[in-house]
Amino acid sequence: MDPLRIVFLDRDTLPESIDLPPPQVPHELVCHARTAPDQVVERIREADIVVTNKVILTADMLHQAPRLQMIAVAATGTDNIDLDACNQRGIVVSNVRDYAVHTVPEHTFALMLALRRSLLAYRQSVADGHWHESGQFCYFDFPVHDLAGSTLGIIGRGALGEAVAEIARAFDMKVQFAARRDADSPAEDYTSFTHVLRTSDVITLHCPLNPQTRGMIGANEFALMERKPLLINTARGGLVDEYALDHALRTGQISGAGFDVASQEPPAPDHPLMKLLRYPNFILTPHVAWASLEAIQAMANQVRDNIEAFCRDAPRNVVAGFHA
Repeated sequence: MDPLRIVFLDRDTLPESIDLPPPQVPHELVCHARTAPDQVVERIREADIVVTNKVILTADMLHQAPRLQMIAVAATGTDNIDLDACNQRGIVVSNVRDYAVHTVPEHTFALMLALRRSLLAYRQSVADGHWHESGQFCYFDFPVHDLAGSTLGIIGRGALGEAVAEIARAFDMKVQFAARRDADSPAEDYTSFTHVLRTSDVITLHCPLNPQTRGMIGANEFALMERKPLLINTARGGLVDEYALDHALRTGQISGAGFDVASQEPPAPDHPLMKLLRYPNFILTPHVAWASLEAIQAMANQVRDNIEAFCRDAPRNVVAGFHA
């Protein structure tokens, strides 16, 4: 058969050191470092397979790529792709799964531990000379709390949520999984969404962004958080109303927050999360929870595997476009 034209639209979303294993099918691979919205159509017009991490692919763009058969997503989330359009066209969309089951939970606990023990605040105070000025072996300017004995509320029970729960239990934390907000009665092993908000010392988000979850933590939800928990978000920025987060943090409705994601990435200098960086109980990292080198290589390998499976007429990890 003729070589497949494979176009990677945003190669720079992966470190240069990561190997891109070539699929074992005749192909031509074209890699673009980045692709702006006005460059998408030109670059996918003659493509048989498109690889994308975060480049947005709209229905209109896809309509202008008549040869396109597959989109291999170099991520788990697919909210950047018009899946309805792919279903209508029969364009197979495959994502990567479970590659981040160590890196995201570890980052989640890095944020959690740093905030529960005020690590960043103490580090800065030492750098500012306060230890020397204190005149004694230690000082207590910022609160320190154990994870042991605290209650962790997890919203999202996929592979990442379960991995976080396993680590939490090793810390002797009580774990409760939140049921869906609209659930009339929680299923076994789930706790009502409202009860999780009311009773958790730490709340961590591990669910996808979709119309049902967008803005799921807002002013009303913060008002229910009786224990003033930490809020950890390594999932998607749009899950939380960031203006409500600003108010909750400033007024003490929560004791702190650790975010690895934002509704706009990269966030502008006047973005609500950027303004919160002046507070010692807020940490923002640049969407790197997924990005251990080990995880990224596993993800790249899985993209290759997805393309090879598609070429064998046995697509895997399909989220759109294939009907058995």
